[in-house]
Amino acid sequence: MKSASTCICKHVHPIKTKTRFVILMHPKEARKEKNGTGYMTNLQLENAELIVGVDFSENKRVNEILNNEENSSFLLYPGKETFNLSVKKSTEIHTFLDKTPHIFILDGTWPCARKMLKLSKNLQTLKRVSFDNEIKSKFIIKQQPEPLCLSTIESVYTVINLLKTARFETCNTDNFLLPFEKMIEQQIACILDPNNKNHYRPNKNPKIAPKNMYKKTTERNIIFEENR
Repeated sequence: MKSASTCICKHVHPIKTKTRFVILMHPKEARKEKNGTGYMTNLQLENAELIVGVDFSENKRVNEILNNEENSSFLLYPGKETFNLSVKKSTEIHTFLDKTPHIFILDGTWPCARKMLKLSKNLQTLKRVSFDNEIKSKFIIKQQPEPLCLSTIESVYTVINLLKTARFETCNTDNFLLPFEKMIEQQIACILDPNNKNHYRPNKNPKIAPKNMYKKTTERNIIFEENR
């Protein structure tokens, strides 16, 4: 149970999108992060759902979505053969998404995400979407492989804004990242508070490390395609 001071519930204001976002969360994320960005993303979207698992090949709900002829399903994941929302024209995006778009997102560390995709035969055949990320993540308290890697909620925020630019979505995203930003503020304050005995400090003068100093082995899974 989180204390009232650390609860981000008051900052949650769900937005309504045409696109349905399906967050496939690895069990490790579900167990360790009740305040993780996968959960936040689900809370901030009216048209979304969260499914926990590793191998979704036989998952009833996932296959129900995939087998529905009224849906068009995609996987937000990097790769050479992806539909890059950052460079496609509005007409191309409208034609590509078609019908009732469902975008699947893998929420877990990169190793976990790769395993989820490797095991989930039904996800491997999906068309993939991506975007060129040009912003640095605000998730400075988490270890990331690269400065341009984004959290799950930041990735979805970017996707929605690109769809807004293409006039496929019309929702207001001004406060979409607010719960995430408030969580970061609270956690940084907690880390830097010398009177907080619940947080481990390796030294007496804790600092927030720059993103480019983060390790490359324990990163959180973020879906992005870097500009080269």
